[in-house]
Amino acid sequence: MRRLYRNTYFQVRPYVPRALRIALRRRLARGSRKAFLSSWPINPNAATPPEGWAGWPDGKKFAFVLTHDVEGARGLNRCLELAEMELRAGFRSSFNFVPEGEYETPKALRSFLTERGFEVGVHDLRHDGKLYASRSRFKAQAQKINHYLKEWGSDGFRSAFMLHNLDWLRDLNTLYDASTFDSDPFEPQPDGVNTIFPFWVPHSNGSGYVELPYTLPQDSTLFVLLREAGIDIWTKKLDWVASHGGMALVGVHPDFISFNGVPRSREYPSRFYSEFLEYAASRYGREAWFALPKEVAGYIRDAKSLSPDLCACRSALVVPAKNGDASFRVRGRADTVTIAHGRP
Repeated sequence: MRRLYRNTYFQVRPYVPRALRIALRRRLARGSRKAFLSSWPINPNAATPPEGWAGWPDGKKFAFVLTHDVEGARGLNRCLELAEMELRAGFRSSFNFVPEGEYETPKALRSFLTERGFEVGVHDLRHDGKLYASRSRFKAQAQKINHYLKEWGSDGFRSAFMLHNLDWLRDLNTLYDASTFDSDPFEPQPDGVNTIFPFWVPHSNGSGYVELPYTLPQDSTLFVLLREAGIDIWTKKLDWVASHGGMALVGVHPDFISFNGVPRSREYPSRFYSEFLEYAASRYGREAWFALPKEVAGYIRDAKSLSPDLCACRSALVVPAKNGDASFRVRGRADTVTIAHGRP
């Protein structure tokens, strides 16, 4: 039933004025924030490391990962400014582009990013919310997505609106997916995986992929929906993830960042992101593994193949819950541990 509601919403969404959509979402977000105070932005249940977790490379305390979803032409035109901001601060990130959306991603831009140590990923196919409308539709679009993954040399995928089905995602030829989250009641599909650690999703043929949940609130949630006036929630959640040795992964949209100092109603000042980078570098410069998504995914994949008993990526299986939501169970050698549930 919930999927039917989502499908209906994305069918009518193009015909609803953007200002009205934002106003309605802001009103719903206020209610969700009050209802989920015990699980957002911090869900204490997500902090438990997987059994046998051996830690991060070189003894680092936690992993810190930056990702960007470029939704429209406005965001595309701001990618260079965003990348240059990160270069000045000493960071690298992943830019996820929509292959068949309202813009074309120039090869020159992709080359500019990869030559400077950034990563390029695939963000859905059309960013219309219809990828998961049916199993047959997903299978058909997966063929096109695989084409772009290969053409762009991309290791990662993220769907629009963070829609996900970890079983269907096995159709993609990708090292990792990044379409889930530990806890986020503001998303159209709010079922969280309830962990701040990456994990392995196996395929029956012995292959699989790594799931990288985002664990810090998205910038669009904080500054567009909730209209926060600063980065306190980001730094609070970062400190909490760091203290528990997890993966601090954040999603930032250049579409919503104002670089000219005059934010519109759907934007926030670039200094918020700059201040966040400065905070992470100054406080955790020696303790964090500052990594690209593909580096974290590769580490988890290799750890699984070398030592299945001592890795974070114990097999994840999607199973239906009684209420129709998705549940994600992590299976060890002789036990089953539920690490996520439907709506928190």
